[in-house]
Amino acid sequence: MIYEQLINILNEENVVRNKPLKQHTYTRLGGSADFFLTPETHEEVQEVVRFAAEQSIPFMLLGNGSNLIIKDGGIRGIVMYLGKLDKIKVTNDKLTAESGALIANVSVAALENNLTGLEFACGIPGSIGGALFMNAGAYGGEIKDVLESALVVTKEGKIERKTAAELDLFYRTSNISAKGYIILEATFALKKAEQKTIKAVMDDLTFKRESKQPLEYPTCGSVFKRPPGFYAGKLIQDSGLQGKQIGGAQVSLKHAGFIINKDNATANEYIGLIEHIQSEVKKQFEVELEREVRIIGEDL
Repeated sequence: MIYEQLINILNEENVVRNKPLKQHTYTRLGGSADFFLTPETHEEVQEVVRFAAEQSIPFMLLGNGSNLIIKDGGIRGIVMYLGKLDKIKVTNDKLTAESGALIANVSVAALENNLTGLEFACGIPGSIGGALFMNAGAYGGEIKDVLESALVVTKEGKIERKTAAELDLFYRTSNISAKGYIILEATFALKKAEQKTIKAVMDDLTFKRESKQPLEYPTCGSVFKRPPGFYAGKLIQDSGLQGKQIGGAQVSLKHAGFIINKDNATANEYIGLIEHIQSEVKKQFEVELEREVRIIGEDL
C-alpha cells in the first residue's frame, strides 16, 4: 500500500524497496532501508514529507553518507536521498547549489567562475545538504563563513527560505535537525579573485589532504570533534591505539583521527572501536572525545 502511494508521488524507478544502504555510505556499512526514494524536484520532496507526516511513517534524509554510520539493522520507513538534486548556478558573486550537489564540485564551480571563499571545501566529500547540516569545515574555513541563505522544506511540508543566522551554525552543528528542516538548496556569498590564486590554495589543500588522510580505504572521515586544547588524532596516538583493530575496523596507521573499514567490517565493529577509543582516551588523559560522525539506524 505504501509502495503504491509512493510511486504516485515519484517515478517508479525512484522508489526502491529494501535498498542496501552500505552502497550509500563512505564507510560501506549499514543494513537496508524499507523504502529508498530519490526525488527529482523540490515539489516531490515536499510531497514525500507531507505523505510521511500524514501517514506517521518514519522518515530520514540521507546526504552523501560521508559523515555517517548506519547500523547493521538498517532503517525503518522512508529514507530519502537527494543526489538527483545537484544543480549549481552562479550569478555575479552568488553561487546557488542544490542539496545533492557535492560540496567539492561546488568549490570547483566557484573556481571556474573566479570566486573565492569555498577553497576549504575542495576536499570535503559530503553533499551541500550534509555540509549545512553539520556546518562542515576544513583548514580554517567553515560553511557559516560564506553561507547567505538556504531554501528548506519544513517538517510540515512548507518551502521556506532561511538566512544563515536562522540556522544557528556553530562548530560542526546547526539547528537543521532539531527544526526538522530538509535543505533544498543553499546560496553562498563569495568574492571575485584571480583564478590562479584560488587554484593555488585548492591545490595546496588537496596535497595536504591526500598526504595525511587514508583515502584508499572506506572511512567516515574525521571521527571526533577537536577537544578544546587538544587534537583528537594526537590523543588517540598517544593512547597507543594507532593500528588498533576490532574485526574489520581499524584505527588508521596514516592518521589516528580516522577509522578505516579495512576488511569488510560490520557497523557494530566500527562503533565498538569508536567506543573503545573514547574509553581509553578518557582513562589515560581525562578527555572526553565527542563524536563528529553520526550513528543512526537499528541493530540487528
